[in-house]
Amino acid sequence: MSMRIGEVAERGGVNLQTVRYYEREGLLPSAPRLSSGYRTFSESTVRRLRFIKRAQDLGFALSEIRELLSLRVDTNRDRAEVRALAQAKVADIEEKMRALSAMKEALQTVTAHCSGHGSTSECPILESLDSDGVLQ
Repeated sequence: MSMRIGEVAERGGVNLQTVRYYEREGLLPSAPRLSSGYRTFSESTVRRLRFIKRAQDLGFALSEIRELLSLRVDTNRDRAEVRALAQAKVADIEEKMRALSAMKEALQTVTAHCSGHGSTSECPILESLDSDGVLQ
């Protein structure tokens, strides 16, 4: 079954520009054109689009998704490579969570020192942002 780009985008849960972008980035194969000039896409393009979208939802960057796609296509490669990519992503997410937790703690600390009343010229939040030291 062949589809036009609009149907592929809709079924893949993205917009038209995303499909075009993925094509330009080499994540989707170029679609053949009919004599009318319209491009036609197959069901495999929709599946690949969904794969890309799910991988992005898990935090994978396009370069990482490109690698996952190559592993998916080359069935002779070892699944340990896929596992290593997933483990690296978990470690990356854990590091981001640590950074976010530190940011949250710093903001909670400075917010606790602010009554929310009075002039901004003596606001402890603004003062901490303007200081040379670490947020306290």
